[in-house]
Amino acid sequence: MSYVPVSRRTIRRHRESERSTRRLVIALSAAAAAAWLLSVATSTVVHVGGSAYYIAVVLHVLSLVVAFGAIVLVDWHGFLWLIGRRTLAEIIRLDGAATPLIWGGLAGMLATGVFLNPHLYNPMTDVKLAAVLVLSLNGIMLIPLMRRLAHLAPNSGFGVLSVGQRVHLLACLGISQACWWTAIIIGFINAEF
Repeated sequence: MSYVPVSRRTIRRHRESERSTRRLVIALSAAAAAAWLLSVATSTVVHVGGSAYYIAVVLHVLSLVVAFGAIVLVDWHGFLWLIGRRTLAEIIRLDGAATPLIWGGLAGMLATGVFLNPHLYNPMTDVKLAAVLVLSLNGIMLIPLMRRLAHLAPNSGFGVLSVGQRVHLLACLGISQACWWTAIIIGFINAEF
Protein backbone atom coordinates (compact mmCIF):
# COMPACT_ATOMS: atom_id res chain seq x y z
CA MET A 1 0.00 0.00 0.00
CA SER A 2 1.37 3.37 -0.94
CA TYR A 3 0.92 6.59 0.91
CA VAL A 4 0.56 9.86 -0.92
CA PRO A 5 0.99 12.74 1.48
CA VAL A 6 -1.75 15.35 1.29
CA SER A 7 -1.38 18.60 3.12
CA ARG A 8 -3.99 19.74 5.60
CA ARG A 9 -4.44 22.83 3.48
CA THR A 10 -5.37 20.68 0.46
CA ILE A 11 -7.86 18.72 2.55
CA ARG A 12 -9.33 21.96 3.93
CA ARG A 13 -9.69 23.41 0.39
CA HIS A 14 -11.42 20.23 -0.77
CA ARG A 15 -13.88 20.39 2.14
CA GLU A 16 -14.52 24.09 1.49
CA SER A 17 -15.12 23.29 -2.17
CA GLU A 18 -17.61 20.55 -1.25
CA ARG A 19 -19.43 22.93 1.12
CA SER A 20 -19.54 25.70 -1.47
CA THR A 21 -20.94 23.23 -4.02
CA ARG A 22 -23.65 22.18 -1.55
CA ARG A 23 -24.54 25.81 -0.88
CA LEU A 24 -24.65 26.48 -4.63
CA VAL A 25 -26.96 23.50 -5.22
CA ILE A 26 -29.28 24.63 -2.42
CA ALA A 27 -29.36 28.23 -3.68
CA LEU A 28 -29.93 27.19 -7.30
CA SER A 29 -32.64 24.70 -6.30
CA ALA A 30 -34.45 27.41 -4.33
CA ALA A 31 -34.10 29.85 -7.25
CA ALA A 32 -35.38 27.27 -9.77
CA ALA A 33 -38.36 26.40 -7.58
CA ALA A 34 -39.12 30.10 -7.05
CA ALA A 35 -38.88 30.84 -10.80
CA TRP A 36 -41.15 27.89 -11.57
CA LEU A 37 -43.66 28.96 -8.93
CA LEU A 38 -43.59 32.57 -10.14
CA SER A 39 -44.20 31.42 -13.72
CA VAL A 40 -47.13 29.19 -12.73
CA ALA A 41 -48.66 31.79 -10.39
CA THR A 42 -48.30 34.60 -12.93
CA SER A 43 -49.92 32.47 -15.63
CA THR A 44 -53.11 32.39 -13.56
CA VAL A 45 -53.56 36.17 -13.80
CA VAL A 46 -52.13 36.89 -17.26
CA HIS A 47 -54.42 36.11 -20.16
CA VAL A 48 -53.43 37.04 -23.69
CA GLY A 49 -55.00 36.41 -27.04
CA GLY A 50 -54.49 37.12 -30.69
CA SER A 51 -51.03 37.75 -32.02
CA ALA A 52 -49.46 38.07 -28.54
CA TYR A 53 -50.50 34.49 -27.81
CA TYR A 54 -49.04 33.20 -31.08
CA ILE A 55 -45.79 35.10 -30.52
CA ALA A 56 -45.56 33.50 -27.06
CA VAL A 57 -46.15 30.04 -28.59
CA VAL A 58 -43.42 30.58 -31.19
CA LEU A 59 -40.94 31.83 -28.56
CA HIS A 60 -41.89 28.94 -26.26
CA VAL A 61 -41.25 26.36 -28.98
CA LEU A 62 -37.96 28.05 -29.96
CA SER A 63 -36.85 27.97 -26.31
CA LEU A 64 -37.82 24.31 -26.18
CA VAL A 65 -35.80 23.53 -29.31
CA VAL A 66 -32.71 25.28 -27.94
CA ALA A 67 -32.86 23.65 -24.49
CA PHE A 68 -33.92 20.17 -25.53
CA GLY A 69 -31.59 20.15 -28.53
CA ALA A 70 -28.65 20.91 -26.24
CA ILE A 71 -29.81 18.23 -23.78
CA VAL A 72 -30.02 15.59 -26.52
CA LEU A 73 -26.55 16.52 -27.77
CA VAL A 74 -24.97 16.33 -24.30
CA ASP A 75 -26.77 13.09 -23.46
CA TRP A 76 -25.74 11.52 -26.78
CA HIS A 77 -22.09 12.44 -26.26
CA GLY A 78 -22.36 11.19 -22.67
CA PHE A 79 -23.58 7.86 -24.01
CA LEU A 80 -20.67 7.78 -26.46
CA TRP A 81 -18.31 8.42 -23.51
CA LEU A 82 -20.01 5.62 -21.59
CA ILE A 83 -19.19 3.14 -24.39
CA GLY A 84 -15.67 4.50 -24.86
CA ARG A 85 -16.18 6.47 -28.08
CA ARG A 86 -15.54 9.93 -26.56
CA THR A 87 -13.11 11.21 -23.96
CA LEU A 88 -14.15 12.76 -20.69
CA ALA A 89 -12.45 16.00 -21.73
CA GLU A 90 -14.77 16.24 -24.76
CA ILE A 91 -17.82 15.67 -22.57
CA ILE A 92 -16.78 18.30 -20.02
CA ARG A 93 -16.08 20.81 -22.78
CA LEU A 94 -19.40 20.11 -24.54
CA ASP A 95 -21.30 20.34 -21.26
CA GLY A 96 -19.70 23.73 -20.58
CA ALA A 97 -20.74 24.99 -24.01
CA ALA A 98 -24.28 23.58 -23.82
CA THR A 99 -25.12 24.64 -20.26
CA PRO A 100 -26.00 28.27 -21.14
CA LEU A 101 -28.23 27.02 -23.98
CA ILE A 102 -30.01 24.56 -21.70
CA TRP A 103 -30.67 27.01 -18.88
CA GLY A 104 -31.38 29.91 -21.24
CA GLY A 105 -33.91 27.80 -23.12
CA LEU A 106 -35.51 26.66 -19.87
CA ALA A 107 -35.73 30.26 -18.66
CA GLY A 108 -37.30 31.22 -21.98
CA MET A 109 -39.86 28.45 -21.59
CA LEU A 110 -40.77 29.61 -18.08
CA ALA A 111 -41.06 33.22 -19.22
CA THR A 112 -43.16 32.49 -22.29
CA GLY A 113 -45.25 29.84 -20.52
CA VAL A 114 -46.84 32.66 -18.56
CA PHE A 115 -48.55 33.85 -21.75
CA LEU A 116 -49.81 30.46 -22.97
CA ASN A 117 -53.01 30.48 -20.89
CA PRO A 118 -52.30 27.05 -19.35
CA HIS A 119 -55.27 25.02 -18.15
CA LEU A 120 -54.13 24.42 -14.59
CA TYR A 121 -57.30 22.47 -13.80
CA ASN A 122 -56.24 19.83 -16.35
CA PRO A 123 -54.33 16.96 -14.65
CA MET A 124 -52.11 16.53 -17.73
CA THR A 125 -51.00 20.15 -17.45
CA ASP A 126 -50.16 19.57 -13.79
CA VAL A 127 -48.04 16.56 -14.77
CA LYS A 128 -46.27 18.66 -17.42
CA LEU A 129 -45.56 21.45 -14.95
CA ALA A 130 -44.29 18.95 -12.37
CA ALA A 131 -42.02 17.42 -15.02
CA VAL A 132 -40.56 20.86 -15.79
CA LEU A 133 -39.83 21.46 -12.09
CA VAL A 134 -38.27 18.00 -11.67
CA LEU A 135 -36.07 18.36 -14.76
CA SER A 136 -34.84 21.73 -13.50
CA LEU A 137 -33.94 20.33 -10.08
CA ASN A 138 -32.44 17.22 -11.68
CA GLY A 139 -30.09 19.37 -13.75
CA ILE A 140 -28.98 21.21 -10.64
CA MET A 141 -28.31 17.91 -8.85
CA LEU A 142 -25.76 17.07 -11.56
CA ILE A 143 -23.53 20.02 -10.61
CA PRO A 144 -21.57 18.23 -7.85
CA LEU A 145 -20.93 15.20 -10.04
CA MET A 146 -19.86 17.31 -13.03
CA ARG A 147 -17.42 19.19 -10.78
CA ARG A 148 -15.94 15.88 -9.63
CA LEU A 149 -15.68 14.64 -13.21
CA ALA A 150 -13.83 17.81 -14.18
CA HIS A 151 -11.05 16.84 -11.73
CA LEU A 152 -10.49 13.41 -13.30
CA ALA A 153 -7.90 12.71 -15.96
CA PRO A 154 -9.06 13.96 -19.39
CA ASN A 155 -9.07 10.46 -20.87
CA SER A 156 -10.86 8.77 -17.94
CA GLY A 157 -13.56 6.30 -18.89
CA PHE A 158 -16.92 5.55 -17.31
CA GLY A 159 -15.32 2.62 -15.49
CA VAL A 160 -13.23 4.86 -13.21
CA LEU A 161 -16.35 6.24 -11.55
CA SER A 162 -17.50 4.76 -8.27
CA VAL A 163 -20.72 2.76 -8.26
CA GLY A 164 -22.50 5.67 -6.56
CA GLN A 165 -21.31 8.11 -9.21
CA ARG A 166 -22.40 5.77 -12.01
CA VAL A 167 -25.85 5.36 -10.46
CA HIS A 168 -26.11 9.13 -9.91
CA LEU A 169 -25.18 9.86 -13.53
CA LEU A 170 -27.47 7.23 -15.05
CA ALA A 171 -30.38 8.12 -12.75
CA CYS A 172 -30.08 11.79 -13.65
CA LEU A 173 -29.95 10.87 -17.34
CA GLY A 174 -33.09 8.73 -17.04
CA ILE A 175 -34.96 11.36 -15.04
CA SER A 176 -33.95 14.08 -17.48
CA GLN A 177 -35.14 12.20 -20.55
CA ALA A 178 -38.39 11.05 -18.87
CA CYS A 179 -39.24 14.58 -17.74
CA TRP A 180 -38.36 16.25 -21.04
CA TRP A 181 -40.36 13.79 -23.12
CA THR A 182 -43.30 13.94 -20.70
CA ALA A 183 -43.39 17.74 -20.86
CA ILE A 184 -43.01 17.81 -24.65
CA ILE A 185 -45.67 15.20 -25.37
CA ILE A 186 -48.20 16.70 -22.97
CA GLY A 187 -47.42 20.19 -24.26
CA PHE A 188 -48.21 19.19 -27.81
CA ILE A 189 -51.32 17.23 -26.78
CA ASN A 190 -52.62 20.26 -24.85
CA ALA A 191 -51.65 22.78 -27.56
CA GLU A 192 -54.40 24.96 -28.89
CA PHE A 193 -53.56 26.30 -32.32
